[in-house]
Amino acid sequence: MLLALLFAQLSATSQTLEKFSIDSGGANASQSGIDVNYTIGEVHVNELSTASINISEGFITKPFNVLISPKVLLQGPLLNPENAGLMNDHLRTNGYIPTTSPYLDNATCDVSVFNTDGNDAIVDWVWVELRSYLDNTILSNGKSALLQRDGDVVTTDGASDLMMSASPKSYYVVIKHRNHLAAMSQNTIGLKESTTVVDFSDNNFITNGSNARVQLSSGEMALWSGDITTTNTIKFSGTNNDTNTIKDMVLTDPANVLNFITFSSQGYLIHDIDLNGIARFSGAGSDSNIIKDNVLAFPNNALGFITYTIN
Repeated sequence: MLLALLFAQLSATSQTLEKFSIDSGGANASQSGIDVNYTIGEVHVNELSTASINISEGFITKPFNVLISPKVLLQGPLLNPENAGLMNDHLRTNGYIPTTSPYLDNATCDVSVFNTDGNDAIVDWVWVELRSYLDNTILSNGKSALLQRDGDVVTTDGASDLMMSASPKSYYVVIKHRNHLAAMSQNTIGLKESTTVVDFSDNNFITNGSNARVQLSSGEMALWSGDITTTNTIKFSGTNNDTNTIKDMVLTDPANVLNFITFSSQGYLIHDIDLNGIARFSGAGSDSNIIKDNVLAFPNNALGFITYTIN
């Protein structure tokens, strides 16, 4: 009888666990590829409340974020720059840049972001990745971002540094564009909650691979243009080349009613290598010639083979 009464009293005073705690700090640690996030402090075991505050048992886990300010130049919109040192923003001025990212996360921005002109005008969407410090093939986080004319990579508001969901530690950093070759840092870079600048345009910044970027006349580095097949390769001639992809698109363009091989397709097109809003297979200023010139000029193509593949 006494035991039953005691059980009834305990049941009547039971509490509901909530996600709250009183802590004095916390951190994270990594070992053998495993991240451990922990809180330093006390779990509050008594219910306390006022008119505006309620404290219960439980734990709080703060989400980890890092801030990164990448910089990258694209070769395509720098081939015939209207302003020296600045990428052309013809996609923006023609109203072709979509408000939804072409990349995996389908990030969106307000159309007013494209009203900004000058150095900070938007050139296009890019994709930023953080990869594991243990294995640079393992993706830790990826995110769409916007690229400004001066090379700054910003978040979808068109101005702020990029915040990425990741624990503060070291990562390999990757920058991708839809028709340029991607580039990855050769070494890991320590990222934290305050902004870290990662400048892929700097000639002293080391990237993974051989000649992963093209050197501009200014001495700055840019991503190679011409990867239309999204295979992270550039190929002018031979099987599965990027050039034929342009030809096939031009010939099947509904606007090309007479099937001219010299037709200029217009819009937000992956075949538009110099990002001027026009994709052209044949004729003056064709995108195919950009691919050919890159293949022949690639430093590793010592014998100048037209069938060489940049990768």
